[in-house]
Amino acid sequence: MRTFFFSRFLFFIKGETTLLLPAYKGFALRGGFGHTFRRIMCVTKSSQCTSCSLRQQCVYSWVFETPIPKEALMMRKYTAAPHPFIIEPPLETQRAYQNEEELSFGLVLIGRAVDYLPYFIYTFEELGRHGLGKGKGKYQLLRVIEEMPGNCASKAGPIKKVIYQGENKTLADSAYPIVWQDIVDDQSPKEICLNFLTPTRIKYENKLIKNIEFHIFFRNLLRRISLLSYFHCGEKLDNKGFKTLIEEAKQIKTVFRKLFWNDWERYSTRQGSRMKMGGFIGEARFQGDLKPFWPYIRLGEFVHIGKGSSFGLGKYEVT
Repeated sequence: MRTFFFSRFLFFIKGETTLLLPAYKGFALRGGFGHTFRRIMCVTKSSQCTSCSLRQQCVYSWVFETPIPKEALMMRKYTAAPHPFIIEPPLETQRAYQNEEELSFGLVLIGRAVDYLPYFIYTFEELGRHGLGKGKGKYQLLRVIEEMPGNCASKAGPIKKVIYQGENKTLADSAYPIVWQDIVDDQSPKEICLNFLTPTRIKYENKLIKNIEFHIFFRNLLRRISLLSYFHCGEKLDNKGFKTLIEEAKQIKTVFRKLFWNDWERYSTRQGSRMKMGGFIGEARFQGDLKPFWPYIRLGEFVHIGKGSSFGLGKYEVT
């Protein structure tokens, strides 16, 4: 995992007109970003990326519909790899933001996507000019802050650096990306509580589940990290020990669970229909020898878990 890297940024925007957004803002932010990003980046204006001759070289295609290389050793039967970005909406349920009112959201870029930060900044600025949410409310991008978790070993707090100022359009160099050693400490907890903050969609045996068990949580997390590492960080993880880890995960006990199913819907312009995007939120507490799983659990706090992560779904924190 030494080659796994990512960066996290906070975007601060201010309404120039009233912004009307859904209670879960991840759908509006990701949908608006995708539509604007395609409009800016697509050269051929083709309706489908899969049939485009420029797909392998296109920034939009690589970020939003990451193609599977012919020589890939994973996901050969799929048309696209996991997205290398996560938009983290504010958790507040406020829907109307008046003129001059501010709000912020997070952006996680994984692997090579870190190099495309200027494209994300420009696209979100353009989205503000074009309009976001119901009624196409306009906003101004005030600034972008890079957030680094600090050194876990020394217990230093997070470090924040302003890297973009919307007022004068200046972009500073970002710091080094966050790597494995920056977030993993030497803790060996015997009990943890996972607080699922946004709807989490995890499939097991081809079904969406609510009453999560640790081994189901871990095998989904392990698969996500493996795919992100292979397609976006250039390293195929050695999976020789994965089967043993998953078997050991079955020994971890669930000692408390208070989870609720939270139904959400979004309209997909590409598919021309409304899509169910519900998932579970709440707390689950696990007990046992968690040391072998701890590094993956810590990384999962940043890269999320389950389906729909680019919308900000599957965000959890360890308490």
